[in-house]
Amino acid sequence: MIEQLLYERILQAQRSEITEHFIYKNLSRIIKDKENSRVLSRIAKDELRHYGFWKKISRQSIRPNGLKIILYTIIARVFGLTFTIKLMENIEDLVQDEYAVLKNVHPDVARIIQDEENHEHQLIALINEERLLYVSSMVLGLNDALVELTGALAGLTLALQNTRLVAIVGLITGIAASMSMSASEYLAIKHEETKKSPLKASIYAGCAYVLTVLFLIFPYLIFKNIFVCLGLVMFNALLVILVFTFYISVAKSLSFKKRFFEMASISLGIAIINFFIGIVIRKVFGIDA
Repeated sequence: MIEQLLYERILQAQRSEITEHFIYKNLSRIIKDKENSRVLSRIAKDELRHYGFWKKISRQSIRPNGLKIILYTIIARVFGLTFTIKLMENIEDLVQDEYAVLKNVHPDVARIIQDEENHEHQLIALINEERLLYVSSMVLGLNDALVELTGALAGLTLALQNTRLVAIVGLITGIAASMSMSASEYLAIKHEETKKSPLKASIYAGCAYVLTVLFLIFPYLIFKNIFVCLGLVMFNALLVILVFTFYISVAKSLSFKKRFFEMASISLGIAIINFFIGIVIRKVFGIDA
């Protein structure tokens, strides 16, 4: 029974290695940067070597997980190289205990596991991706859009109580604010000693702002009930915070919980304050009439 269980784990390890071989091989082909492509090719060769090691023990050929290969290739195209590789490494860390069980199978297994834990991390550290250089600009645009527009929409919803009107005012406000954000980021980066391009930094900040604005406003273009729209705005805001915080926490190895609750509490807190401000404005200016 124990021997059968170990054999199954050997097959799992073998399939994991050949799958990762093809993932890294695919990534090396779609990445334009020659240095990054070279690093990924080296990792792919290591994974193939590990597969060969397990194959000698299992004496069986294993097919790779095709779905996993496709999934990670898509993730790399959407979220970037660094995020994809670090996500793979984080998931691998979760199965290290399974690998540890195999140490008694062969004397060289410990070396393979150590290689998985250390060598690939050293190669990944060599990878340099432009979009991570501008993460701070993206965070700035996204944070401002979440804080400013979530609060503004909450106030406008109660003050105007007209979904179309709220959408129009919110869109105009958001686009104007994104231009202001881009200009501010351009001037800030221009006067800093940094490798960043002021123009690229302003574009990253502005695009992050506009995309967040559009995502927050679209419920007002679909639904008529203002409270349904407001509820969806809060949900969308949390969803944006969740996805982006997960991206940042993986790509830059930061704490997910701390950043998520920090961003969520600020955005929702300001939205609640503006909700009551909207009620006050509606009463003071007699919009009920």
